[in-house]
Amino acid sequence: MIRVSDQHAAHAPRSLIVTLYGAYGRGVPGPLPVAELIRLLGAVGVDAPSVRSSVSRLKRRGLLVPARTAQGTAGYELSDEARELMEDGDRRVYAAAPYEDAGWVLAVFSVPESERQRRHVLRSRLAGLGFGTAAPGVWIAPARLYEETRHALARLGLDAYVDLFRGEHLGFSPTAEAAARWWDLPAIAGAHEAFLDRHAPVLRAWEARADTPPEEAYRDYLRALDSWRHLPYTDPGLPARLLPEQWPGTRSAAVFRALHERLRDAGAAYVRGGTEG
Repeated sequence: MIRVSDQHAAHAPRSLIVTLYGAYGRGVPGPLPVAELIRLLGAVGVDAPSVRSSVSRLKRRGLLVPARTAQGTAGYELSDEARELMEDGDRRVYAAAPYEDAGWVLAVFSVPESERQRRHVLRSRLAGLGFGTAAPGVWIAPARLYEETRHALARLGLDAYVDLFRGEHLGFSPTAEAAARWWDLPAIAGAHEAFLDRHAPVLRAWEARADTPPEEAYRDYLRALDSWRHLPYTDPGLPARLLPEQWPGTRSAAVFRALHERLRDAGAAYVRGGTEG
């Protein structure tokens, strides 16, 4: 069973930068200037030194690459690997729940003891993709995650250790009972409740007003997206029949979609206000 840590309690600068690029950076022609990154992250409470140090770490990880803007100023753009990661992520982050019941993908792996570090990386990557553990060396996820799993394992050079299968659960225990063993559903529910505690009041406040000022929209949307984008990986998106009644994931998805529809485009106007200057 995979347990969920409290990874959503704060907005880390590195996470906010990744969220910014995912939400708006791909729509900006050319790299984002460093000065713009500082302005845009400053709007959500990140100071300039934290922006610079976080950008440096993301550069070392190969997610950002330095580049010059058309005006010759220093900036950063996404690497090809980061773009592929974000395109895979889009299918999760913006997916509409409830999810169809399309069977399962199984990841069956064997890693030699002499390569135990690779085994740790493999387990961590499968957990990060939302897989649960059906048995030692046998991990399971909804079948719709197959393509993303294949991409992720190939990028990390882990595909040689894994066989992927599609299938259905035939017993002996009811599938809902088995799923409750494969995933820590109370912890996943708690992550959804934390999102609701933080962002449902924000949505209610926006619903009570007629205007949508770009900077405020940008600030609230970036924070909501930064919280939300981790949840579709914590929560694999099980079919409704396998989930407890009153599953909070349904409500948290509705809150995020409403914030996305209300705020994203207005927030883009705030981003363009600096990048077009």
